[in-house]
Amino acid sequence: MRVGAFILAAQFPGQGQGEALHRAVRSAEVAEEAGLTDVWLAEHHFVPYGVCPNAVTLAALLLGRTRRIGVGTAISVLPTQHPVALGEQAALLHVTSEGRFTLGVGRGGPWVDLEVFGSGLAAYDHGFPESLDLLLRWLREPRVGAAGERYAFREVAVVPRPVEALTDPDATSGGPPVVVACTSPASVRLAAERGLPMLLGMHCGDDEKAEMVALWRSAALAAGRDGDEVAAAGHVSAGVVQIADRRDDAVETLTKAMPGWLRQGLGAHVTVDGRYRAMRDPLAYTELLCGVHPVGPPDLCADRLAATAERTGITRFALLVEGSGDLAATEENVRRLGAEVLPQLG
Repeated sequence: MRVGAFILAAQFPGQGQGEALHRAVRSAEVAEEAGLTDVWLAEHHFVPYGVCPNAVTLAALLLGRTRRIGVGTAISVLPTQHPVALGEQAALLHVTSEGRFTLGVGRGGPWVDLEVFGSGLAAYDHGFPESLDLLLRWLREPRVGAAGERYAFREVAVVPRPVEALTDPDATSGGPPVVVACTSPASVRLAAERGLPMLLGMHCGDDEKAEMVALWRSAALAAGRDGDEVAAAGHVSAGVVQIADRRDDAVETLTKAMPGWLRQGLGAHVTVDGRYRAMRDPLAYTELLCGVHPVGPPDLCADRLAATAERTGITRFALLVEGSGDLAATEENVRRLGAEVLPQLG
């Protein structure tokens, strides 16, 4: 089982952006010290929900500061970036970190980001498959050209090539692992047809995640993917973790801190076309997360993760560790996850 920290660089009420980013960097360093297998980094624009605007850039910093732990993006928003530029960055981190980088990508939302970066609503509404396929080609082939609806350019050399391919000019595999954030049946099928593992959000419970895994398997097999490949897919389950000696204390920590962050963070999102987007009730959402994720004593947290793995078949976790909003409490949370929960999971 691979248990990692999910880091948003969340800006809680009363905090500065630098404070949020310092906590994010320190959390990743402590995650390696504590024996976690991965850290997963989110990116957001123009909102205090998360003040890291580029997960790949932060990943580069953390790969330089660590020696063992895997570092992944959860996620890099593909509609606001050129797939080739993102592919170059991913390949660079893959080669220089000796394979410790994982590229997580997703469609994002219909936010004003699309206007600011000039990609437009079409990139969100129907451009994701073209962008994803171009990105995958860049990570797998020695030369790439494009003649699509959004991207068209002459064939150029891929530099740097993924490290596994350097000894074989004709190789079509290798490069950084890629996972796709999935929130709908359409995105599940898109990932499955390409044989890409899913990253499933922390708002989903075990039953919903199990249904998405089952749909992914059937869609992958229907698309002709190899059965062994399908069985070995390393899907990732996002969640929340908060460890305390008593469950009530862990729940209290999150219900005191998270609703204020959610209220200002989610409320700051602006749609590009003025469409209405209902915001979750911050307290009710926090209570939901406490109910479906490892929140409480170490034994309960270990049992919760094991139950999720048994129900869904997923054995990779990205757990939000900064729900308290406090640096010292976050560090303690990460250390207890490594010292008191991981040993129970074998």
